[in-house]
Amino acid sequence: MTDEQILDQLKAILSKAFEIDPERVTPTTHLFEELDLDSIDAVDLAIKVQELTGKRIKPDDFKNVRTVSDVIVAIRALLLS
Repeated sequence: MTDEQILDQLKAILSKAFEIDPERVTPTTHLFEELDLDSIDAVDLAIKVQELTGKRIKPDDFKNVRTVSDVIVAIRALLLS
């Protein structure tokens, strides 16, 4: 899966789960400051990432995620592991 495909999947997840306009989602978008996600939303997003990849994400790997690009990197790492 390419980074562009991962971004498209993230846009769909954020739109469906959090009612965020996909146009607002770019690699540099900050999850908490720009998309107004909170810690509970971050847990929900981690679960969605797990569903997408079929692999469990370690909480320590996800706690430093701040931008959409960080999520893309985490997903790519899961897919390659």
